[in-house]
Amino acid sequence: MEEILNFIGENVIMIYLVILMVFVGIELIGHVPSVLHTPLMSGANAIHGVVLVGAIYVLKNAEADDYISLSVGFLGVIVGTLNVIGGFVVTDRMLEMFKKKPVKGAKS
Repeated sequence: MEEILNFIGENVIMIYLVILMVFVGIELIGHVPSVLHTPLMSGANAIHGVVLVGAIYVLKNAEADDYISLSVGFLGVIVGTLNVIGGFVVTDRMLEMFKKKPVKGAKS
């Protein structure tokens, strides 16, 4: 428990910054028109590959007995991978909407 309190004490500015980013992100997304929401979010999800690279970096530099770093890194890899794949799936579905549908009875 003392390690957690020391970590919070040493990184209090980073914790405040993350909390501020959450509130600013919610406020920004809340004011995006619904027409632009899906393309914006699908592109942002695909760009989150940076999270995946960061999680891999955490795993690479974690000590074998540091279970917190290993757990957070593993969770970051899983969530980052799902986010990137989800971004590409949503983008693919959006692009499918713009393709012309074949006319019934027309010969190719």
